[in-house]
Amino acid sequence: MRTVLRGGTVVNSDELRTANVVIEGEHIVAVDDSPPREDDRVIDCSGRYVLPGFVDAHSHADGLLADSDVQRALLRQGVTSIIAGQDGVSYAPGDGSYAGEYFAAINGPHPSYTGGGVAAYLAAVDGASRVNAAYLIPGGTVRWEVCGRSTTAAAPAERAAMGDLVEEGMAAGAVGLSTGLDYVPGIFADAEEIAALCVPVARAGGVYVSHMRGGYEANSAEGITEIAAIAVASGSRVHVSHFHAEAHIVLGQLDALARAGVDATFDAYPYTRGCTLLAMPLLPPELSARPVDKVMSVLGSAAERERLRRDWFPEVDRKASLGPEWPSMITLAHIAAPEYAWAHGLTIAEGAERAGTDAITFSLDVLAASRLRANAVMAVRYERPVSELARILVHPGHIGGSDGIFIGAHPHPRARGTFARYLREYVRDRRTWSWPDAVRHLSALPAERFSLGRRGRLAPGWVADVIVVDPDTVADTATYAAPLGESVGIDDVLVGGVPVLAHGELRPALPGRGLRREKTGDA
Repeated sequence: MRTVLRGGTVVNSDELRTANVVIEGEHIVAVDDSPPREDDRVIDCSGRYVLPGFVDAHSHADGLLADSDVQRALLRQGVTSIIAGQDGVSYAPGDGSYAGEYFAAINGPHPSYTGGGVAAYLAAVDGASRVNAAYLIPGGTVRWEVCGRSTTAAAPAERAAMGDLVEEGMAAGAVGLSTGLDYVPGIFADAEEIAALCVPVARAGGVYVSHMRGGYEANSAEGITEIAAIAVASGSRVHVSHFHAEAHIVLGQLDALARAGVDATFDAYPYTRGCTLLAMPLLPPELSARPVDKVMSVLGSAAERERLRRDWFPEVDRKASLGPEWPSMITLAHIAAPEYAWAHGLTIAEGAERAGTDAITFSLDVLAASRLRANAVMAVRYERPVSELARILVHPGHIGGSDGIFIGAHPHPRARGTFARYLREYVRDRRTWSWPDAVRHLSALPAERFSLGRRGRLAPGWVADVIVVDPDTVADTATYAAPLGESVGIDDVLVGGVPVLAHGELRPALPGRGLRREKTGDA
């Protein structure tokens, strides 16, 4: 049976016109004004816009793609594909145990992956979700598989073994390599080691994606300088994850990459606050690298706590991204300890006051009770206005990405609101982007950058990942105070030509695929 999306305004990155979109099987076969046939399935799109599905270039739904609530949250924003394997930590290669331990509060446990590498991860997506997923080989996980908990530079034989894992992952269809250089164990990898891992990535036509070193914001130059060195040494294209700082810093550093001859893109979500593991800013990385039971022994020792208070927390006070105000800048989003359920949505300062203790003691108590399975929303010293974010989003190298984390009772609203917020704030309200601009940033460019084949355009022969948007009502409803609100204004979505959201409700089909790296080709 053919499907015809009738009477809508078709939007591509270079056009906006009224037409019918005709779909047979997985592909679009026509975009024209020919009338539907008698036996066609017709979706009336009058008064609405028909767009290629969005690609979330930075998602942490890696292990949650079979969760219908997560699927619904993505589809209601128009997201039909995600790029998983972010920040250097995820399940493959290996058996997934490291990600399940260290990143439990970010990605959660995977329901079926127990090993088999990138090929097995992608195969586990096939037919198990309404959303597609491509995969970045996580550099931290690669390091873990070869070097374990080592905090020193990798030896030549270890580099070679890591390179073999990367080459195997790229051959299995990965779209690139990611690093998380504020996380363990990526923080212990130097630029030379990372560049060596990027050589097989560049050879395969993939992308080096980096949560860069140094904490972003005012420290962004440090991370960008290292990314440039890695790109030049390896020949790899690069993509900077969640690049957030004052607009002049972001734009200046992107210019620095261009001057260095680096082919670079970046993602930036339309919010000022971040979200990460609670332990990441509050514990020394050398401690976080140890087994959880060992960390629990430290947190259970009065003498060790006093040592952290004396020797480590002054470093927290000196961090440019936080500073001494950190207890009032960190809001607790997820605590895997029922006795602290009352603290979700409170800052550490508020939680400490309610618990009758100080901020350091309260933080360490939460980390111990949750066995480090806690995440938090992180404020910044300078809450950038919408107008300044707009200066970043118009950069031609910008790609849409949510950095969405779905684990938590009081998560960051970006998981459920990012893409609808782009459309509401920057297309309809401010007109920072035209509708074709939105398609370029959210569909066409990410599909091209990450080699997702013929996705990101509505044209004959292209894959029918299609969303239908009400331009007058599309909006995010999730806020920092109420972060679980789902987006509105996108009620009909098809993935691979199959309706997965109809009239705002999920349909039973699961056409999502693990997307293997594939050149786009000409229309």
